[in-house]
Amino acid sequence: MPIALKRAYEPPAAADGYRVLVDRLWPRGLRRDAAQLDDWLKEAAPSEGLRRWFHAHPAQWGEFRRRYLTELKSQRETLRRLARHAQWDRVTLVYAASDRQHNNAVVLRQYLALLKVEDAAG
Repeated sequence: MPIALKRAYEPPAAADGYRVLVDRLWPRGLRRDAAQLDDWLKEAAPSEGLRRWFHAHPAQWGEFRRRYLTELKSQRETLRRLARHAQWDRVTLVYAASDRQHNNAVVLRQYLALLKVEDAAG
């Protein structure tokens, strides 16, 4: 199944399936019960240093993506479990960023797709 992306501020829906927050910080102003999350993978989020760097340099998307993919390699086994989960259930990566095209969830979805391909070839 494809992995979906959704802003934390959008209302949850039954079609979201397994909802996972992939930010290190809790989304500002969002009540925990309203988020309706199944998991919060802080370890899948960019490091504090990388998050701050990208916030200061948003035009450096390519460099952020490269650095973040390097960080994700250290979480490979945790993320492999999430990629496997996505094979039988819809998974929605929940994020707080306002930019829908340039955020950590976009990169994480690409990385999870690579892990699914590796498992299938495995």
